Amino acid sequence: MNKTIDKKTIKKGLLPYLFLALIILVVFYAVGVMNNDVNVLTYDEFMTELDAGNVEEVEVTARGSAYTYDVRGSLKDYEDNETFYARLPLSDEVMKKIVNASETQDFTLEAEADPDSSSFWLLVINVLPFVLLIGFAFFFFSRQMAGNKSSMDFGKSKARLNSDANKVTFKDVAGLKEEKEEVKELIDFLKNPKKFQKLGARIPKGVLLFGPPGTGKTLLAKAVAGEANVPFYFISGSDFVELFVGVGASRVRDMFQQAKRNAPCLIFIDEIDAVGRQRGTGLGGGHDEREQTLNQLLTEMDGFGANEGIIIIAATNRPDVLDPALLRPGRFDRQVTVNLPDVKGREEILAVHAKNKILADGITLSNLAKRTPGFSGADLENLLNEAALLAVRRNKDKITMSEIDEATDRVLMGPAKTSHKYSENDRKLVAYHEAGHAVIGLKLAHANDVQKVTIIPRGSAGGYNMMVPSEEKLCSTKTDLLEEITGLLGGRSAEEIVFGEITTGAHNDFEKATKIARSMVTEYGMSDLGPLQFEQQSGSVFLGRDYNKPQHFSNEVANEIDTEMRKIIDDCHKKAKEIINKNKDLLDLIANALLEYETLTKEQIDYLVKNGKMPEEDDDTSYEKMSVTKLKEIAKEKGIKGYSKMSKAELLNELDEANKK
Repeated sequence: MNKTIDKKTIKKGLLPYLFLALIILVVFYAVGVMNNDVNVLTYDEFMTELDAGNVEEVEVTARGSAYTYDVRGSLKDYEDNETFYARLPLSDEVMKKIVNASETQDFTLEAEADPDSSSFWLLVINVLPFVLLIGFAFFFFSRQMAGNKSSMDFGKSKARLNSDANKVTFKDVAGLKEEKEEVKELIDFLKNPKKFQKLGARIPKGVLLFGPPGTGKTLLAKAVAGEANVPFYFISGSDFVELFVGVGASRVRDMFQQAKRNAPCLIFIDEIDAVGRQRGTGLGGGHDEREQTLNQLLTEMDGFGANEGIIIIAATNRPDVLDPALLRPGRFDRQVTVNLPDVKGREEILAVHAKNKILADGITLSNLAKRTPGFSGADLENLLNEAALLAVRRNKDKITMSEIDEATDRVLMGPAKTSHKYSENDRKLVAYHEAGHAVIGLKLAHANDVQKVTIIPRGSAGGYNMMVPSEEKLCSTKTDLLEEITGLLGGRSAEEIVFGEITTGAHNDFEKATKIARSMVTEYGMSDLGPLQFEQQSGSVFLGRDYNKPQHFSNEVANEIDTEMRKIIDDCHKKAKEIINKNKDLLDLIANALLEYETLTKEQIDYLVKNGKMPEEDDDTSYEKMSVTKLKEIAKEKGIKGYSKMSKAELLNELDEANKK
């Protein structure tokens, strides 16, 4: 295979050189022709030179069709590149004179037959150029068609038959119990449509799956086709949209024609918002091609019967931008929300993705599920994959909790910046800032539980505090929100108390706290303004979410909103400072442990709070849980140079490299 590829590569590489050589030959030929000096002689002039004996060589060609002789040759007084040409009448007398002169004067005489008299050469001269031209054109267009086989099929549907979809079943879809119940009757209909027709039931023509990205909408659609064992046609909404008006509509018609020929079947349209946006909105009107495509889709869905055996499933995470006509009964008349999984759903999803992973003893998926609130199915799959990659990188035969912790940090914040250098004063500032968050989380009953605290920089953050709810709730109370704001302000409060100075490290905390406080006042009615909603989450979907946002209140009310927000933030800030002042010893304890260990887990924090010190380190303790002092001792024993000035992340890398050697 490699030899064949090499030969083709060599041939392709030689083509430019062959083309260049051809050009050079043509140039040389042209130069040679230009350098030849041809003298045209009349009949009398030629006969005079012939009688005078000045002819050195002659070449005679008979032109029967023109009744002439073409005579070429040279004279004795000519230069090397000088020749003559004469046209003589076609007669025996002329030819006898030339032959007699050649015998008496002894010059070279050559005679050629008339090329026009040969039917073969006549065919070659007159037909060959056209054959070559047609052959070149055919070769050129065939190459173009081979390079883009679909260039002439732009009006055909791009829906692809996915044969792998039939291998996916509900066993592969975890954490979507209610969603699977909603689509089970579609499977029954595809298997036995007569059961529904008997009772006069109309199965939904279209099912719209909407929810956050990565929650398993595509996987659920594949599982429906797999359970029903019917053809699964997959197409993206962007495949309908083209530059030329009418192409998208043509593809829609062709897609439904294919579906009717292969019924019963399932058509899955991913990201339908690309073609199903509201018509006639936005600046400058709509897009003609997209609107024609949407109109054709609406017409086709009305055009086939409810029980023809064709089910259309569409997915989007932007249901608010879809055209109302697309969602009315008779089209996408069933809408299924695919939400982020709860703790039980996350455990089931982790079990699916952990089947081919080798996990160390002591790792339970239930605990891991509790530590990953807000993760989608795609996030959980990525989490385990990152952990497996880290285990391979560290030459381990099992995935330990250390790799899972690091993978969680990578998914949330990005890789650790081990080469990032910052001063000891900056480390201390970050340590007390994160310790302030941890103290609030430990002392407030309704605050989130502290799962992990680190001062290792990741992304744009110098450190971060992972806090998760003690239990997942459907609704949050006013106390929950106020204590969440208090926890967010714990870092700034610790800076003020310990250093008497404030830094820029709390800007993200303020962003989150301000958003919660504004929602409490303007959306949830949790202020002295009463149970009124002044704002909504949605904005102009075509002009930007916050651009030209409508304001349904007066300037006086706007001032009151700002006052209430400031009151909430100030009260929470005051409460955070009170808690930290009462627990200054705990703040110092956690901050000093962070400076020594750089990362503290929930178990280490609980032990630290209970015993006032970190757990004893032994030979079985992993490097990740050791203090910086202990790691430097090990680095000294292994002969690692410059260990005294290294951070914990750098020490871990050096020790891993030393163990590999």
